[in-house]
Amino acid sequence: MATETLAVPRLVFLRIAASLLGGYVFTWGFAAMGIALLPAFGVSFNDAYSLTMMLAFLVFLTVFCWSFAAEGIVQVWALLTGVGALMTGSAWTISRFLI
Repeated sequence: MATETLAVPRLVFLRIAASLLGGYVFTWGFAAMGIALLPAFGVSFNDAYSLTMMLAFLVFLTVFCWSFAAEGIVQVWALLTGVGALMTGSAWTISRFLI
């Protein structure tokens, strides 16, 4: 009984941490990809930055809500941090080729 009552606050803490930290990493990767890719398609840097930052707010809100609705906490952490890191690394590579 005692272990069950200790597990619930831990899971809630992990869910909150995943939504905030994982959502931040995912949104950072999304923003980096947008800012790196849009100028390659002819959009000016300032317009790409503004558009990406407006969309990043909606992406963070969506990811934040999804992290509470998803079933497995491990899947949430893996998807948010993994894909966020992958997008950030890809954006860095793309920007190195464009400069």
